[in-house]
Amino acid sequence: MAKVTFHEERCKGCKLCTTVCPKKIVIMLEDKINQKGFHPAGVSDMDKCIGCAFCATICPDCVIEVEK
Repeated sequence: MAKVTFHEERCKGCKLCTTVCPKKIVIMLEDKINQKGFHPAGVSDMDKCIGCAFCATICPDCVIEVEK
């Protein structure tokens, strides 16, 4: 099982990561607001993650780390 970490304080809420998941796990913007004033991305169904790292690759701010 893969471990995905979102560095919430770097996230600008661009939603690019929400568009590329092949397993369609629920990557969504959180209700909370980070220090930059944005709603950061997060995952609600980590059990379905296959560790492809497409979300990390597309992220322009290096917010996402994927470990297998």
